[in-house]
Amino acid sequence: MSNEIIGLPSWFETPPGQYLLAWEQARFDEAVADAFGFHALQLGLPALPALRANRMPHQWLAVDAPLPAGAPARPALVTDFAALPFPASSLDLVLLPHALECSADPHATLREVERVLVPEGRVVICGFNPASLWGLRHGRPRGYPSTSAATGGEPIGYWRLRDWLRLLSFEVESGRFGCYRPAVRSSRWLERWRWMDAVGQRWWPIFGAAYCLSAVKRVHGMRLIEPVWSASPAIAAAPVSVANRRQPAAISTRQENKVSV
Repeated sequence: MSNEIIGLPSWFETPPGQYLLAWEQARFDEAVADAFGFHALQLGLPALPALRANRMPHQWLAVDAPLPAGAPARPALVTDFAALPFPASSLDLVLLPHALECSADPHATLREVERVLVPEGRVVICGFNPASLWGLRHGRPRGYPSTSAATGGEPIGYWRLRDWLRLLSFEVESGRFGCYRPAVRSSRWLERWRWMDAVGQRWWPIFGAAYCLSAVKRVHGMRLIEPVWSASPAIAAAPVSVANRRQPAAISTRQENKVSV
């Protein structure tokens, strides 16, 4: 089978694509469930509702090309991922499901994500792992499906991506690998290799077909100060009795009158 570019939407309709989509959906649900803020953005892959487990009030889906008529997802905007229409430090959460691999300039896309994120903002990235059974088939004319046929570009390695994030002052908090079954054509054969998920997670965890990485934007020299929600109560002044100086004077006057009498 030729290694023509079919795109991620079509690739995810294949049995291996559905298998990978289910794994990535679970990873995004875990990563965003406890992410708090007001503004969240997903870049690309409308087939994956990556923000469904998040509770931020403002959520957007952005794509880099108009979707065909009748598409199930409705993006909020169509934009170049390397030039997002958001001011600096305005988003609390950005998700990139295979957005870097599909981008013509992944470095520029990652720098743009760093620009729009607030300090302590979070980015979650999913991508194909080149050091896997699926990655070894990258660029070959035979085999179905391959990562190059899905994205049209070279996959970005996990450790390479970590280095990019460190250069942009991101701190990687967690990373996971998954999908250890071979990318066979039929669902029946894919199910027969189900046992490889447990074995691979235990014995060769870094060789999963995909990875999911979560990182936080750190700003050096910034300190978060806990606000004082309640003012300290004022100390009430204790009552002080005032001596009546007239009374002793009156008593002494009466005593003088008695003496004179």
